[in-house]
Amino acid sequence: MAETHLQEEHLDVLTKTGQKTGVSKPRHNSPFLIILLYELSVELGDVHRDGDYHRAVHVWIFAESTQELLLQRRADCKDSWPGLWDISSAGHISAGDSSLITAQRELHEELGVNLPKDAFELIFVFLQECVINDGTFINNEYNDVYLITTLDPIPLEAFMLQACLASIDLDLKFLISSGTWCILESGAYICKLLVKLHLAETEVSTVKYIAYEEYRSLLAKEDPDYVPYDIDGQYSQLFDIITQRYKESTMERSLSLQKQLRRYAPVTLSAELTGLSDADKEALGLLIKAATVMDEIFHWQVWYSNPVLRYWLKKQSDSSELDKLKWMYYLINKSPWSCLDENEAFLTTADSAVKFLPHATEPVTGWKGLEYKAAFPMLKPPGANFYPPDMDKMEFKLWKSSLTEKQQKEATSFFTVIKRQSEFSLDSSLSDHRVDGTNHLVGSTHDLYSVPYSEEYKTYLVRAAELLHKAGDVASSHSLKRLLHSKADAFLSNDYYESDIAWMELDSKLDVTIGPYETYEDTIFGYKATFEAFVGVRDDKATAQLKLFGDNLRVLEQNLPMDDAYKSKDVIAAPIRVIQLVYNAGDVKGPQTVAFNLPNDELIVKDRGTSMVMLKNISEAKFKHILQPIAEVCVKEEQQKLVDFDSFFTHTICHECCHGIGPHTIRLPDGRESTVRLELQELHSALEEAKADIVGLWALKFLIGQVSN
Repeated sequence: MAETHLQEEHLDVLTKTGQKTGVSKPRHNSPFLIILLYELSVELGDVHRDGDYHRAVHVWIFAESTQELLLQRRADCKDSWPGLWDISSAGHISAGDSSLITAQRELHEELGVNLPKDAFELIFVFLQECVINDGTFINNEYNDVYLITTLDPIPLEAFMLQACLASIDLDLKFLISSGTWCILESGAYICKLLVKLHLAETEVSTVKYIAYEEYRSLLAKEDPDYVPYDIDGQYSQLFDIITQRYKESTMERSLSLQKQLRRYAPVTLSAELTGLSDADKEALGLLIKAATVMDEIFHWQVWYSNPVLRYWLKKQSDSSELDKLKWMYYLINKSPWSCLDENEAFLTTADSAVKFLPHATEPVTGWKGLEYKAAFPMLKPPGANFYPPDMDKMEFKLWKSSLTEKQQKEATSFFTVIKRQSEFSLDSSLSDHRVDGTNHLVGSTHDLYSVPYSEEYKTYLVRAAELLHKAGDVASSHSLKRLLHSKADAFLSNDYYESDIAWMELDSKLDVTIGPYETYEDTIFGYKATFEAFVGVRDDKATAQLKLFGDNLRVLEQNLPMDDAYKSKDVIAAPIRVIQLVYNAGDVKGPQTVAFNLPNDELIVKDRGTSMVMLKNISEAKFKHILQPIAEVCVKEEQQKLVDFDSFFTHTICHECCHGIGPHTIRLPDGRESTVRLELQELHSALEEAKADIVGLWALKFLIGQVSN
């Protein structure tokens, strides 16, 4: 018999703990394929027959004004729980597909609702393990549960319900295109069967809204008309989340936000500008404007619906005392997640911006269209907005392994974001979905691709570059002119090497650090840099006093208490600049930094070392408002006189100095050259800070010993 190459929707087979095994199998053989396989004597595997663990999505539509959930009644033709009321929309995640794209597609296919990704809030992952149909259907399924919050119920007549067994058309299309159809003697009969089946049923027979508390009660009673869910187990989270969002009193939320705000000490900073020339004062105004652009980019980098949330909270801030408190605490954190509370969300999607879509569904007379809340997850996304929200490390690694060496460097670069091809081709993929279930664009073996910052943030960076060029034109210092023009060029070229060298060699009364630097937001890998800006005036006296520390960097490296094989032989003296901060923006949320050591690019660190900037007026404010009050409580009265600002400032200097020493570029056991950052990935930032803390204390002791001798 000729080879038929039969293909059907495949699912990734998972381990019991939810990890991909690298194997994919057919989901469940459709009636058409069962007949076909019988004719051809071909046998395929089946994840539900074999009880394989696999992935799916659950999508719930919740109407805020009526506190109702949308349910669909499963068609009688369904192979599991036929005829019962169930989730608004659900479906398996095909092998190679993404969770979020699947959720969007299933909602469109089953209900005819087209929504952008910011309507989908991932609220939890639910493992469903059950056996039905007399043991012939084993469901071991990891479900990504999404919540869509609409202001009002969508009119029932606005839904376009999916035809049953639509996958048969997909099978048929493939069989005809592959030449298999010609070997079937019973082809005409099966065509008639297809028509009969299509006329008989629909995939979703009907939909209805029900109060979420009533639905919970029906599930608790195990009502036979509803697909069972254990609401005493994991699935109770759906109802708990809704209840918590809408039952907590305004007073309770206000008190909670007031308590969180009181942990911060508001201060007014001042900086002496008399040392600046008129030209530099003009440049200063332009630099502050450029810094505000960094703020806009950073909000976008944190989460894709974050800019909309920011605008909404500001707009609503005068509506009530609670709205004012929300805005005040958001301004500190620059996101809905609290920096001082392990990034716990202090807002919910119920607090978010309302967005309007007039054409998301079938038109209904008298109904203007769908209004929904721009969603953000309760748990801060580990990849921020640098990666697709449903991308895991395994998917990235598989994609990266398929790339050339140059492409791999782009994928792990500080200055690229990772995106999905399918995200921009969802509409076409609904009609052109490949029959192997991978949903990749034709000619591409992977869904991911990288985009340079210069393209992703082009609108913002063009504006910032214009401001930097204008500031560079009027600046009085040659080195400042060089920095501003080269940084403006870097924004548009995505090559930051020359501009970072210019930053390290800056010798100007007006000091500026601007661009993508820190990688703390990327907790998946620690690869991607956030935009920030620090604009200040150099403190010449303090800068001169600290030259000793930078000059001793090589001595510290040579005396590190570790094997010489790991010590750098060419450590370069670290320039240290002390400034009085005038303005900062971008990645400067939550507790304010007192110093920074840059750049992070290992190529520059290897070639030129690093440079440090100390923010003296920030340090003074922290000492006065934080350290001294703590010392008054924790330190004996007779020893409190030893707690002084100079000691605090010196400790910070040593911490920052020690970022510049120790291993950076390393050689792996297999001979490959790499960097500590690339190998440690998401662990790098925390370990690097711990290293600087410990080695900084060692450096203080060592330098004191040197002076004593």
